[in-house]
Amino acid sequence: DGTALRSQYLIGCDGARSSVRSIVGIEFAGWDPTTCWIHAEVEVDEMPPFGLRGGGGIGPAEGGRVGVTLVEPEIPRDEPTIDDLRAALRRLDGTDYGARNPRFVARFTDATRQAVEYRRGRVLLAGDAAHIHAPLGGQGLNLGVQDAVNLGWKLAQVVAGTSPDDLLDTYQVERHPVAARVLQNTMAQRSITAADDRSGALRAFVVEVLGMHEPRTRVGGMIAGLDIAYDLGGDHPLVGRRMPDLELVTPQGSTRVYELLHDARPVLVVLGEPGELHVATPRVRVVLYGDDRALAEAAR
Repeated sequence: DGTALRSQYLIGCDGARSSVRSIVGIEFAGWDPTTCWIHAEVEVDEMPPFGLRGGGGIGPAEGGRVGVTLVEPEIPRDEPTIDDLRAALRRLDGTDYGARNPRFVARFTDATRQAVEYRRGRVLLAGDAAHIHAPLGGQGLNLGVQDAVNLGWKLAQVVAGTSPDDLLDTYQVERHPVAARVLQNTMAQRSITAADDRSGALRAFVVEVLGMHEPRTRVGGMIAGLDIAYDLGGDHPLVGRRMPDLELVTPQGSTRVYELLHDARPVLVVLGEPGELHVATPRVRVVLYGDDRALAEAAR
């Protein structure tokens, strides 16, 4: 509406086609799409069989509608319509099931790109403005929310004058490698879902490997975003990792770690004998806990 605003910092959270990223001139490096999916929720005259197929799947949606996600034979450039969805269903099952009255019809691709810089001066990027990838494993939501959490408290510290401006440089240091790993694993997942015989052989091999406990646990932690480890220095195996939800028996009674995090304040858990402890800021909640055995067990 022509209104002008001035601020100390600007965070571009404006999606894959980010105007902020483009105006600042940050490179969005990566790979063009190789595959396109059509995605919709529709009413139907005849209920289709549910399940994974057609490079996606068909399943129930709210209000009696059906959710459809199917690979298309090429990458169209126009906006999708209900006719495109019907055509995709006919290619898959020989019928469109009387699909009608769509709640939405959309397309997405496996385009894979990442901003080379998450920060340029007083402009920073987060979420899809910083990275896009195929939505395999549903990792995009975790990735964007974790960007926001990582950047949010740092920006608050800097704006409040509690920390120096260069604290914001750690945002790229910590988050860029995490997104790069997601881009890598989603491209790998897309490769093993291709329909050719060589990809089928690779897929069978991966299925066999994931039948083993350790690979399955490792890949599951990666896709869930629960195995992220920031390089913060220190020798303890839990430094830089997600804090486990330990039960703590404190002088004030029993509690769990995650109960201490609800008010979004920094928490310092002092393990073993507390002794003399002085914390410089009242913002940090100090919890004295006299037994570090559970933490040692979690670090294994």
